[in-house]
Amino acid sequence: MTAYVLVEAEVHDYDRADEYRVLAEESIRRHGGRYLIQGTVPEAVEGAWPNPSRVTTVVEFPDLAALREWYDSDEYQAAKAVREGAIDVRLLVAPGKSA
Repeated sequence: MTAYVLVEAEVHDYDRADEYRVLAEESIRRHGGRYLIQGTVPEAVEGAWPNPSRVTTVVEFPDLAALREWYDSDEYQAAKAVREGAIDVRLLVAPGKSA
């Protein structure tokens, strides 16, 4: 069953954010993940998006085990270290629905 990472992020340092993105993308691909949505400000059709400077990313993994392996990997931990102080992140994990 697929699994998803849902990210809400606010960037404070764009140079370091770019460095993080490169490292994160490489680590995601190595662990079988793919971006469904990457760094966009969503359009609110009901209610309001709480902060227009926050962007959304959604990443799909083949399953929860692959997602957890990615998140715990040395490659992603290195990306997180670069991200620290440059991007405020809320990261959520959700399993996909079985058919």
